[in-house]
Amino acid sequence: MSEPLSDSALDQLFRTARTYNGYLDKPVSQAQLHAIWDLMKFGPTSANSLPARIIWCVSDAAKARLAALAIPGNKEKILAAPVTAIIGMDLEFYEHLPEFFPHTDARSWFAGNDALAETTAFRNSSLQGAYFILAARALGLDTGPMSGFDNDAVDKEFFADQPKVKSNFISTLGYGDPATIFDRSPRPGFERFNRLV
Repeated sequence: MSEPLSDSALDQLFRTARTYNGYLDKPVSQAQLHAIWDLMKFGPTSANSLPARIIWCVSDAAKARLAALAIPGNKEKILAAPVTAIIGMDLEFYEHLPEFFPHTDARSWFAGNDALAETTAFRNSSLQGAYFILAARALGLDTGPMSGFDNDAVDKEFFADQPKVKSNFISTLGYGDPATIFDRSPRPGFERFNRLV
């Protein structure tokens, strides 16, 4: 049986963690990127579908290519961050299910049903994107997840060799600069948006 995490761990993951608009001049290593994946891959997905496909933009050239496809306010964030990750989704994730979910023929649930496959890929790559954020925070890094880019153009630029992979969202990554965040926006109490039935 698991024990509750300490208050300091909960703060790091949730309560004092923030979305950052800028980062300190401190590099992020490839080993840290591997460590993020090696944590986030254990988060649950439907039928262990694992549809997320990530491109880690670490070079100035890659970040410039991505920034050119983002809205003006996000361009600077992408260019200045040590890393920006493109969280994509494989619409044919089910081709891997014989390996990832071997105890039943889960591939047949999705093959030939594009609508179900797309809904499942989007939902579960979004979950994996949340695991990405939590894994980064757990490892002492900060993130800046965002929309505000041309998905179709990003798909053509970064996933041209994988036409069944589509971008979901992007996120900057690094050691957050506290000077770049705003005061925390309101978070409602339980009673406002929850019901016990």
